[in-house]
Amino acid sequence: MDFIQSFFISDFGYALLRFALCMLVNWVIIDRLYFKKSRRRDFYFTFMLMSVAIFFLVYFMMGMDRGKATMGVGLGLFGIFSIMRYRTDTMPVREMTYLFIIICLSVVHAMFDAESELTINVLIDLLKLLVIDIIVLGAILMCERSLKIMNTKLIQYDRPELTKPENKEALIADLEQRTGLKIKKVEVGGIDFLKDSVVLRVTYEGKVKANEVDGQFTVRKSQWRNI
Repeated sequence: MDFIQSFFISDFGYALLRFALCMLVNWVIIDRLYFKKSRRRDFYFTFMLMSVAIFFLVYFMMGMDRGKATMGVGLGLFGIFSIMRYRTDTMPVREMTYLFIIICLSVVHAMFDAESELTINVLIDLLKLLVIDIIVLGAILMCERSLKIMNTKLIQYDRPELTKPENKEALIADLEQRTGLKIKKVEVGGIDFLKDSVVLRVTYEGKVKANEVDGQFTVRKSQWRNI
């Protein structure tokens, strides 16, 4: 019993307590706030594993002696992880925001310094981290509820003549008849006149049941236009 108590009030044991708190908060953010709307299992996988990897990477790069940790090293690591991008697919803005939050919380929990010689100090410092986590969760929840995020879907469409601005109503009516979706907005991407097709990004009402982003269509951001 004394060994267990001494372990958890040691520096590494205290780090494991912070890690448990960090993973609990990140799981709530990813599973209950992000995944509930997006249903993106690929980003769910990425966010959870990055949370684990970043925490221990930052912690061990700071050194087992927390007194040697410097804010400069921490900010440098934070900047590296923040600007990191995947080379395969472009990450949407909402996913990038959640990634930034996950990185931020992992770095904060890993770098949080405390005098862990006394149990009461550990509890007080964990309480401070908990207050920070609650503030972040509250901010995310408030934004998610106040800003209604619509579902989007990429569609390869075979009637590019309807993408003219004057044919907007006919285009929406045809898409609704074919897809059965209540369409709110249509954006036009790349047009291929040789194949007589166009890539459309459709914004619609309804609950997301699966990943609606189809990776087979690649359209630059500058190519999208409203009609």
